[in-house]
Amino acid sequence: MQQIAMLGGGFIGRFYAESLHGQRSRDRVIAIYARREETAQKFATDYGCTIWSTDMEAVIAHPDVTMVCVALPNNLHAIAVELCAKHKKNVVCTKPLGRTAEEALHMMQLVEEAGIFGGYLEDLCYSPKFLKALETVKNGALGRILWAKSREAHPGPHSNWFWDKEQAGGGCMLDLGCHCVEIARSFIGKDVRPVEVMCWAATQVKPIDAEDHAIALVKYENGAIGQFEVSWVFRGGMDLRDEVMGTEGTIWINNFLRTGFEMYSSGKGADYVAEKAEANSGWLFPVGDEVNDLGYNHMFTDMFSACEEGREPAETFYDGYVVNAILDAAYKSAETKQWEPVQLPVWRGQEGLTQEKTLTDYDADHYLIKEEITHDGRHKLILKEKAGGKIVERDLPVS
Repeated sequence: MQQIAMLGGGFIGRFYAESLHGQRSRDRVIAIYARREETAQKFATDYGCTIWSTDMEAVIAHPDVTMVCVALPNNLHAIAVELCAKHKKNVVCTKPLGRTAEEALHMMQLVEEAGIFGGYLEDLCYSPKFLKALETVKNGALGRILWAKSREAHPGPHSNWFWDKEQAGGGCMLDLGCHCVEIARSFIGKDVRPVEVMCWAATQVKPIDAEDHAIALVKYENGAIGQFEVSWVFRGGMDLRDEVMGTEGTIWINNFLRTGFEMYSSGKGADYVAEKAEANSGWLFPVGDEVNDLGYNHMFTDMFSACEEGREPAETFYDGYVVNAILDAAYKSAETKQWEPVQLPVWRGQEGLTQEKTLTDYDADHYLIKEEITHDGRHKLILKEKAGGKIVERDLPVS
């Protein structure tokens, strides 16, 4: 059983508490830190916390606390982790780990030097659909992964600090792109080095200093490509979609906006529909079990089980640092309009990978490009001559 100190009583802290008191059941949030006294008191009342305070260090250091959950604005993550390292308290931290790779690396090193558990709360890498898709990919059903794309788009975050570039560290790319980058990394292989990034980002609608829309390509050492699309100006709810393409197959995932649950309402008696939903009338798309479908239950089960079993969770502070490094390159590329290298002074994956070339022999003299049955019933082959490189067509006899 974990006795948890929640740092942050806002939107994400409450989502986390709902999950923590859910799937594993035995874990309890016993303490809450919030910057405002009224927020701390309300959270304590709602979730049965016996300890509440506006003093972060006092909450972390409390002798009854066995695990600290950081659900704070981005500019406070490093401060919280420093205190956890100081008081030797295990810690899990919401995404993104840091505002920059340098900040994230510092947090990772603090945790490792203190000998405490550190888990990176990347919930979308724990959603049921993602976990099933990842298992399928690891079992080889899609062959060699060539391309992984992830999209998150919605009308914008809930709290004011997200919109402040200094507190948040960036805009939609840091807020949403961190999910998308890690999803693609997972499908491609987290031990495959990301090498460079090309990114477009702009502030198209919102009166803010940070970007509200961005698209990027991430090139990996083995030749695979990751792609992300993120936006704070998308209208119509929250759009979470992933695509994976390999030499032997494809996966499409719609995590949130179109899940097979559709409802029409005039609006009478309607209230909350789903996270980031913009209306409560007309055709609506509720989510059956929001906390579970967004991955929170499986995430905390993995985190706390890993801590108790003395193993690493699926998402570590190291993963958070790599994600930040990729996003740093994306921000630089958005400025220079060029491919920018991913700077990883600490890299723990494979080295020296090259792009795999897979050629399929048809016979001694030809490679197979494509085989198909045409609309007129022909069994058609497209081949490449091994010697001269000429592309030829051949029809096989119809049996």
